[in-house]
Formats: sequence, structure tokens, C-alpha cells
Amino acid sequence: MWLLYAVASAFFAGLTSILAKCGIRKTDSTVATAVRTVVILIFSWLIVAIVGSAGQLASLDGRTVLFLILSGAATGASWLCYFRALQLGDINKVVPIDKSSTVLTILLALIFLQEGIRVSKALAVVVIAAGIFLMIEKKDVQNTGKTGRGSWMLYAVGSAFFASLTAILGKIGISGVESNLGTAIRTGVVLIMAWVMVFVSGKQREVKQIDRQELVFICLSGLATGASWLLYYRALQEGPASVVAPIDKLSVLVTVAFSYVVFGEKLSKKAMTGLALLTAGTVAMAVLG
Repeated sequence: MWLLYAVASAFFAGLTSILAKCGIRKTDSTVATAVRTVVILIFSWLIVAIVGSAGQLASLDGRTVLFLILSGAATGASWLCYFRALQLGDINKVVPIDKSSTVLTILLALIFLQEGIRVSKALAVVVIAAGIFLMIEKKDVQNTGKTGRGSWMLYAVGSAFFASLTAILGKIGISGVESNLGTAIRTGVVLIMAWVMVFVSGKQREVKQIDRQELVFICLSGLATGASWLLYYRALQEGPASVVAPIDKLSVLVTVAFSYVVFGEKLSKKAMTGLALLTAGTVAMAVLG
């Protein structure tokens, strides 16, 4: 059953981006992020209740709390950038760049944590980087530099950077916290951050003006994220992490497939080659640990 749980986790993770894209056609991405985080927060604490780790709250020290807050802020920044990128650009271009956080995490770990890297993992990083490069069209770079129309790329890169920073902060200061509890606390920080952004930007009135259909999609994207987390945890609980992790990373394939069906977004032959390299490198990275 763990294999089915892992596949279902990847499916819902890939579905999240599609549902979110459907929910931010008219709705501001920051407002949508704030709303969907409420749903995710409920799910994350549900997981904590299932694993019974809430009792650790009383034993958290100041350093741990600090890094939980910092990693939560990085997660919030990543989510805000990611959904802004989705609102401005094509899903099958945004998602691969966001997945490059794996590469950035390794590079930041080399710089700040002095972690070594094996030749095999270095090769996997090169393959992922090559795949991402092939999936980025020349016109996207030109639009970003000249007209600003390709600004989705800047947000996508920001999403990947902050996602990798989240991992580094977690590695530094919260290794002693049960992972699901840490995620739940970070999600609380994201919730506060997202709503602060809503009020600072004066968009609080837009919450009541969200189209009902889009609100449904926004909430469904939060539910999909929560379902993915629950299934991923269950798969890890029953199956080997060396197999579960690569399957979960393949959510990019689900996203690309749905983007074609729902939005008619097609990949060029060059981009398809890039997707193949990205997938191969990601799987190799997960297997190599």
C-alpha cells in the first residue's frame, strides 16, 4: 500500500499547482495564498494530532523557536513568489524552475554548512540544471530583461531560492524537532506572514470579493497540499524513503500533464528533453540521498 500512497502523494502535489492556477485568474495571488494557507494549517495540525507530537511544544528552546520562525518566513516568501509566478506565467515553465530548489539547497549547503558532495550527486545536479536550462525559452529571458513581461521567471527563481533557504535553516536549527510539528509551526508563521502582506498591501477588501468559483479552487488547492502531505507521511511510515522520495518528486510530470489538459500548455521538443533530464536528475538525486 505504501507505493500507492507515494503515487497518490505525487498526484495531489502536482494537482496543487493546477488548482491554484484556476483560483488566481482574477484573484490576487497574495490574497489567494493567505486564504489557502488557512486550509493547509488545519491539515498540518491534523498530521501533528495523528503522529502525537504536539507534546513537544513545551520542550522547544529559544534557538529552535527562532529557526522555526525564520524557516517559516522563508517558506512564506517561497509560497508568495511561487503563486505570483503561477499567476503571471505558464505552469509547465514555473514548476521546473521551482523544482531547482534541490540544486540551490546543495549549493547553499556547500557554502554555509561546508557539506561535501559526491561525484554521483554532482552529476545529478548538472543533469537537473541542464534540464531546467532547456525548459526556459530564450524569449522568456529577453522579455524579463526588456519588457518585464517575463517577470514570472524572477518570482519562480525567488520561490526556488527561498525554498532552498527553508531547508538550510531547518538543517541548522530544527533538526531536533519532529518534522510534522515543525511543519505545522512553520505553516502558522506563513499564515501570519501572508495575512500581514495582505493588509500591508491594502488588499484585505479583496478577500470578500473573491469569485466563488475561484475560492473553491483556492481551497481545493490547499486541500490537495494537505492530502499530499498526509499521503507522503503515510508512505514514508510504511515504505523505504529511498523509493518514496523519488516518486514524490515526479509530481512535476503530473503538473505538466494537467497543464496540457486544462490550459492547453504544450512543451516544445527542446522543453520535453529538458523535462526528461529534470526528471532523471531529480530521481537520481533522491535515490542518492
